[in-house]
Amino acid sequence: MKAYKLTDENGQTKNNTQWGPGVSHTANGKTDQPLCSDGWIHFYSNSLVAVFMNPIHANFQSPRLWEAETSGEELHEPLKSGCKTLTTIKEIPVPEVTLTQRIAFGILSVKEVYHDEKWNSWADKWLNGEDRTPKSAAARANAAAAAAAAAAAYAARANAAARAAAAYAARAAAAAADAAYAARAAAAAADACAHTAPSHNLIIKLAEEAMTYK
Repeated sequence: MKAYKLTDENGQTKNNTQWGPGVSHTANGKTDQPLCSDGWIHFYSNSLVAVFMNPIHANFQSPRLWEAETSGEELHEPLKSGCKTLTTIKEIPVPEVTLTQRIAFGILSVKEVYHDEKWNSWADKWLNGEDRTPKSAAARANAAAAAAAAAAAYAARANAAARAAAAYAARAAAAAADAAYAARAAAAAADACAHTAPSHNLIIKLAEEAMTYK
């Protein structure tokens, strides 16, 4: 299947693994292992998701993006995938994503799983540009974090994850002046949501929607 691979500026990934046009690598481990193991070669099925999640995945500072092809067994999670063998075909432009779009991606992801009325009211105002003040975002972040802690105390893991995601998304908005932190927080929000309501196609849809925000 068609795939996308992010590398550093030298075309390398973990352990100095070199990629380039027509380069293939095969995972040596067994495929009954989890995705983050030597049983799989990581890839993304969508280039936007690759860019949005880079801050908490590989965190390449000057990433390069490659169109690739998979072969052999595959394993898919909501945010990333793995295959037995991956071949990078050609380098393609990295999508240009603004910080606003990163924060929108985090907020849109959270809205799928977190239904607190006050948080969603703030989220809607942020998305439509009515209120993007750090003060409002910080208030929603603190409230969601407190709710997450309370849910965790009662072992309500799914609820705790959704509330934690809400806190991450609001923190991203509150910290817009710190681009690196905001990007990580927004990606963390999407990551927490993926574990709460896993849907690969939904994540791609939200990534595309996030690109419409300015």
